[in-house]
Amino acid sequence: MPRTLRTVDSAVALLELFDADHTEWRLSDLARHLGQPTSTVHEALGTLAASGLLTRVGRGRYQLGWRLLKLSSALYGSLPWYAPAHAAMERVARATHLLAFLCVQDGSRVLCIARSVQGRDGPPVAGELDFELPGHATASGKLLLALSRQPLPSPALPFTPQTVQTPATWAAQAAVIRAAGYAQTADEWAPGTASLAVPVRGADGAVLCALGVSLPTSRLQGRETLLRTLCAAAEEVSWALGFRPRLAAGSGPGPGAAAGPAETPERGHTPDP
Repeated sequence: MPRTLRTVDSAVALLELFDADHTEWRLSDLARHLGQPTSTVHEALGTLAASGLLTRVGRGRYQLGWRLLKLSSALYGSLPWYAPAHAAMERVARATHLLAFLCVQDGSRVLCIARSVQGRDGPPVAGELDFELPGHATASGKLLLALSRQPLPSPALPFTPQTVQTPATWAAQAAVIRAAGYAQTADEWAPGTASLAVPVRGADGAVLCALGVSLPTSRLQGRETLLRTLCAAAEEVSWALGFRPRLAAGSGPGPGAAAGPAETPERGHTPDP
């Protein structure tokens, strides 16, 4: 890889360490976390601070810079659905006391673009801080890939014995997801962690993002209630954006299709072989 690309990759990896739970980093902690010499990280921090992407708030301490706010404002301004979807995500988190999230599809990648500030009452769940999610092992990933008729990602890493591994199993699961209008996982990314996700649609029926929650697998006993909460929130946003299910012929089932959760097996959509 050319040196310029390595430098960019290193800068991106550094910036991604800043999130809602880590709004400030010390130089020494960053170097330790990245496994890089302090001098190398210090040089990168200096460059990012000079560009406005980071700001120095004390001796060896850094936070995200104001220029990122300008860039994020430009991005959000290009996504008219983001604000109502984000508000719905926070409502879901308050109502369920679970970690709620919004995810989008970027080609074959599944990206978590927002997580709720509230709703973290329970124990930690897998991937709370991850930006890119495994599409074959998360509810949001399965939902987005199934609705866009994407094949099983390659490689499909086996996180647990429950992780889908074969194209045939994925094809069966994807068909069930499209029919049900929602996706579920149970112990597929990490033992003890489950997730549920439903689509938010635009006026033309296109899937804009997945709205979902992460939860301990034991709480799937209350799946019907959680699905009703998720579907109501997603439908409200979709309706406000102009989506009318009867007018969007061929767009596939909307979030309301999740009213039939009993049609799917208890552990995921279809058992893995």
